[in-house]
Amino acid sequence: MTKAQWTLGIIGGSGLYAIDSLQEAEWRTVDTPWGAPSDQVLHGRIGDVALRFLPRHGRGHRIPPHEVNSRANIDALKRCGCTDVLAISSIGSLREELPPGHFVVVDQFIDRTVSRPSSFFGTGMVAHVSMAEPVCPRLSGFAAEAVRAAGGAVTQGGTYLAMEGPQFSSRAESLLFRQWGAHVIGMTAMPEARLAREAELPYALIGMVTDYDCWREEHAFVEVSEVIAQMGRNGTVARAAVERFVALLPATREASPLDTVLDHALITAPEARDPAMLARLDAVAGRVLDKPPA
Repeated sequence: MTKAQWTLGIIGGSGLYAIDSLQEAEWRTVDTPWGAPSDQVLHGRIGDVALRFLPRHGRGHRIPPHEVNSRANIDALKRCGCTDVLAISSIGSLREELPPGHFVVVDQFIDRTVSRPSSFFGTGMVAHVSMAEPVCPRLSGFAAEAVRAAGGAVTQGGTYLAMEGPQFSSRAESLLFRQWGAHVIGMTAMPEARLAREAELPYALIGMVTDYDCWREEHAFVEVSEVIAQMGRNGTVARAAVERFVALLPATREASPLDTVLDHALITAPEARDPAMLARLDAVAGRVLDKPPA
């Protein structure tokens, strides 16, 4: 396997809108064929590791979860040279053993979103990537270790139920999701994780528990004020965890199998491919689309 330098993309969720320790920080506008990303991308570094930070909801939390342009966000990070993506999200807990303030490094998803574009590919260029194991185990291991090093309580492994939002769940939904085996619930990790896989970006997700959702019938349902208060506490640990995560990265980046998932995903015959679609895919799939036909 080849070796290279890390360029780490950080997608900051609710409660993480900046990285204070970033050196040589500069906000830069990135244009994509999928529309505008959530915000400018903050370029900088921590030590020898290049970082590209994108606040998922925009600075000031302007964008609701169901209107986040995940295609533009992932495309923008790819255009900025990212080799890997660490996502950070606020989540609700569906399990008693995952209380507010706990962190979960997610390893599986159930996607219940309904109105969001979920693929870069479509008519004129069809591709099918595997989502059987939707996160990068290497990054996830570093993420769990980083949270522990930052003083946070963390569970490595758990299923994230992605709901459409922006409303919170009904109690019947919350109880159903528990029956399905979900551990946590959120509104933003899908289709983000799908799109990262299509863009050949290894992806890991640190979930920050803010509340117990509404399945506990003897307790009051979740309120935004409660969530905001817990987000602030979680954000302190999350910022420290990002610094610890960077410190854990090896000096050189060994290639990942996820770097080349499109080698076996494209199905449209070269002569049937739509040039306009190929032009939109220049960043996320240019590595394989630029190859001459076999």
